[in-house]
Amino acid sequence: MSELLEKTETKNLEKAQTKHIAAEEKKKIGISETRAKKIKHSYQVKDPENALVLKLKDGDVVIEMYPDAAPNHVKRIKELVRSGFYNGLKFHRVIDGFMAQTGCPLGTGTGGSGQKLKAEFNRLPHKRGTVSMARAWDVDSADSQFFICYADCPWLNGQYTVWGEVTSGMEYVDAIKKGSGDNGTVVNPDEIISMTVVADL
Repeated sequence: MSELLEKTETKNLEKAQTKHIAAEEKKKIGISETRAKKIKHSYQVKDPENALVLKLKDGDVVIEMYPDAAPNHVKRIKELVRSGFYNGLKFHRVIDGFMAQTGCPLGTGTGGSGQKLKAEFNRLPHKRGTVSMARAWDVDSADSQFFICYADCPWLNGQYTVWGEVTSGMEYVDAIKKGSGDNGTVVNPDEIISMTVVADL
């Protein structure tokens, strides 16, 4: 069962026949257009083109993006998501009660995609569920790394580019493995299983 099954073939598979198929093989089984539409609509987002599904070990997290407030960041995030850049990346820095950070291909907080973004600071507050860009001292150094706030963080307002908000599944963000020490470095960190633009589902 190494090849992707055609939709006509999957229709002929009974539950008993699919029950013992390995998880990786199940992912290769095609789904009908009707089923795909149901999955897409189940996320109940305002704009599927500007919403993401972040798959974590415990469940799906929906992030609705703000293209009006941070157009260039949203555009770049979607490019990276659609290229599969984030799939498998670690939550390398997680501080309980503060935030969970990811998006570094090196898993250390020192890497990125190689394309720096000019800051788009806006009036959106850093609160529980806010998704914002990480950066170095240079305000225009944001690249691919971002963080999700666990609590209200007003001292970050106007200092980092807010580009989205978790609208469902925040409990799964809460379950991400926490780090230790002042920097929140995580040993054997959790990872992003996948990120997808809802319109692409």
